[in-house]
Amino acid sequence: MADTKKSRAEALEKLLPMQKADFLGILKAMEGLPVIIRLLDPPLHEFLPNLEDTLIEVNTLKIKNTNSVELAKKEKLLEIIKSLHEMNPMLGLRGCRLGLLYPEVYEMQIEAIIEAAIELTKQGIEVKPEIMVPLISHANEFKPICKKAREIANEKIKSAGLKLEYKVGTMIELPRAALTADKIAEDAEFFSYGTNDLTQTTFGISRDDAEGKFLLKYVEEKILEENPFEVLDREGVGRLV
Repeated sequence: MADTKKSRAEALEKLLPMQKADFLGILKAMEGLPVIIRLLDPPLHEFLPNLEDTLIEVNTLKIKNTNSVELAKKEKLLEIIKSLHEMNPMLGLRGCRLGLLYPEVYEMQIEAIIEAAIELTKQGIEVKPEIMVPLISHANEFKPICKKAREIANEKIKSAGLKLEYKVGTMIELPRAALTADKIAEDAEFFSYGTNDLTQTTFGISRDDAEGKFLLKYVEEKILEENPFEVLDREGVGRLV
């Protein structure tokens, strides 16, 4: 909800120790094992109040002639929600697109991951963090994020004066990423496959909408042998994988 880079930086500074605490717990529990941590993926609107509810609140305050300070705050909030509102958020500003548009968000998360890993390494706990960038469709999306992640990690590890191994990779969850995986692999150290989004974008259907409206009918009438979100579609999605 921050409307300036400075205010975002201040908010992220408060979030960093919370994220670090989460990663400390996860990495410690998985001592000695690789732990893939996916950077922020959901659309920003998921973290904001509902657009319609906020609009009703603003109109109610106007009708009641409530004090201007409260109304001004609600109107500003409504403005922010509207600016982030999307017709198709699952294919909009999310995943690596967030990381490219607001790089400070991913930078904070990467710092938290590496700081947590360093702290545990100093305690003699073996950790193997793997940073995963979500929703990559083009190698050029991955390159700058990967480069920045390594810069942050290497600088912190060098300052700590210890040895810490980590990896930076991506999730293959879009058809184009699957088809151009060789290009992405030039920088990525690992791949993870996100078959939910890969199935949605290959079939061109929304899981949330399809399962409640027509997908079960498709299975009943044998248009599809199985629900592709429950059983991998080997002929289509499987070929991409």
